Amino acid sequence: MIPSRRALLTGAGASLIAAPLAAQDRNALPLALNGAWRQGGYAFGRTAPRALIFVDGEALTTASAAGLFVIGFDRDAAASVQIEARTGNRSARRTLDIAPYVFPSTSVNGLPPSTVAPSDPALLARIQHEIALKTEGFASRIDADDFKSGFIWPLETYRVSSAWGAQRILNGTPARPHYGIDLAAPRGSVIRAPADGRIAFVRPDMHFEGGLTLIDHGQGLITCYLHQSRLDVQQGQRVRRGDPLGRVGMTGRATGPHLCWRMKWRDRNLDPSLMVGARVPEMLA
Repeated sequence: MIPSRRALLTGAGASLIAAPLAAQDRNALPLALNGAWRQGGYAFGRTAPRALIFVDGEALTTASAAGLFVIGFDRDAAASVQIEARTGNRSARRTLDIAPYVFPSTSVNGLPPSTVAPSDPALLARIQHEIALKTEGFASRIDADDFKSGFIWPLETYRVSSAWGAQRILNGTPARPHYGIDLAAPRGSVIRAPADGRIAFVRPDMHFEGGLTLIDHGQGLITCYLHQSRLDVQQGQRVRRGDPLGRVGMTGRATGPHLCWRMKWRDRNLDPSLMVGARVPEMLA
């Protein structure tokens, strides 16, 4: 049975929201965390403004002027992660337990062979060029915390036709995991920005993705919208939550009209549905 929108919000997703954690030592740097601490999940944090944020000992991001930051956990994230905030001679450190998740396996048949195992030299050259374009889009790093108000679903009416993180079998051949959640909807349905941000990439005719838009929500958190039949934004444009981005289609590698919704934090793939309704933590004393 395909889960409904309400089930996704009140069922599995809600049960994964971790209780806030905050620093207890009054001499330590303030640090509050909440989120979905599972593979494919995330942590929202609040600490001192512009504090440097380390993940497992590596400096990966900087808190905003309001002290807000986001961390992502990949599909294959380890069982624990250490998050540390530093500024001056003050610091705070937390170790989070990351819950494992059993991802389903799905089969998609009837795809054109050129979208599963391309071999034409000209097409391969095109694909490499498009990879370079996408890499540049994903490298966007605006100084913002547009994720702070949480996310809404990008479609008003939809059916989840493929869960995030599923192991894919395409035309009978095992492929890489599916790093999107597929939302089946009528062709032409309006796609709306689920959170504030800036358009980092937009192109109507990608080989695999078709009409593709990327939104940078700050600190390397980027959402992706695939298979669009129409694009209504331009690169560099600021968007607000609820603004129209384009229309549902079946361009690129698709067998029916749907929106493939993806999210990346830097080089890590996240499940965007887990952020629907989430909010950054308040600072705890």
